[in-house]
Amino acid sequence: MLIANLTGEVMMQTLPTTMIQVLAPFVSLFSKRVWRHAQVLLAGAILAPGTRTVTAALRAMGLAQSKQFHRYHRILNRAVWSGREAGRVLLGLLVGTFVPDGEPLVIGVDETLERRWGAKIAAKGIYRDPVRSSHEHFVKASALRWLCLTLLVPIPWAGRVWALPFLSVLAPSERYAAERGKKRHKKLTDWARQSLLLVRRWWPEREVVAVADSGYAAIALLDRLARLSKPIAMVTRLRLDAALYEPAPPRRAGQIGRPRLPKGQAPAQPRGRGRRSEYRLEARHGRRLVRRWGAYRRGRLGDGGLVPHGIAAGTPALGAGA
Repeated sequence: MLIANLTGEVMMQTLPTTMIQVLAPFVSLFSKRVWRHAQVLLAGAILAPGTRTVTAALRAMGLAQSKQFHRYHRILNRAVWSGREAGRVLLGLLVGTFVPDGEPLVIGVDETLERRWGAKIAAKGIYRDPVRSSHEHFVKASALRWLCLTLLVPIPWAGRVWALPFLSVLAPSERYAAERGKKRHKKLTDWARQSLLLVRRWWPEREVVAVADSGYAAIALLDRLARLSKPIAMVTRLRLDAALYEPAPPRRAGQIGRPRLPKGQAPAQPRGRGRRSEYRLEARHGRRLVRRWGAYRRGRLGDGGLVPHGIAAGTPALGAGA
């Protein structure tokens, strides 16, 4: 084990054999000097209770009074090593351990907030706190926003599916990009597309299934993943009042007139408050949800567009008679 003397210096740097075998693939990512300090931080992060900061890790390793504590902070802010390559190695270890050969890789995509208030943290922004907010109460938080990719695998001894993170990408706010004069701001869907393409590059022959919430139900993202030579399947939640259309027929050479509209398009809602309730789409649980055309299917929207409740009087609800 790692033991510190009274002066705060590490006397012996011998990790358990099992841990050495697990960490062996990461050795080539660091220099010899950086790797020596990285092992101390890793062991301290495992042993530290509560928040896993550099200070907490050093305190757990008995290095709270070390005069060379700044060397451990430099691993995260100055040392040269690739977090992307570390994520690739970690994903390979997770797949080899939990995913049998021939099974698809189920990747969870979600964002998380790391609450930070310091003046020197440049990329922080003001975001909605999903933990403390509710439908009636809105809570803002100053934080860093990270897009996290996780491997969703069933853990036998836990009896449930765990999300094992292997890659995190910083997704700054739009205001951060504007303050620094950047012409283009990357949205969460842009970072998700870039990260999933990276996973496809790492595993070109493996089937990949991405799972995300309704915030990633964007046409540009889904279309890009579907146009890959080996597409990535995307499972996300669609709005219950979303209008789904058949694509418009292609224009013939020399055809005149305005472009054709998508087939099955729902009529536009009239302006004014008088008829708003008549054209409201009933999307809550237990309310009526109808389709304009096509066969009904239980549990899915199908291909047809949704129509206002007032127009579809007498039309059976979605899934009726299926």
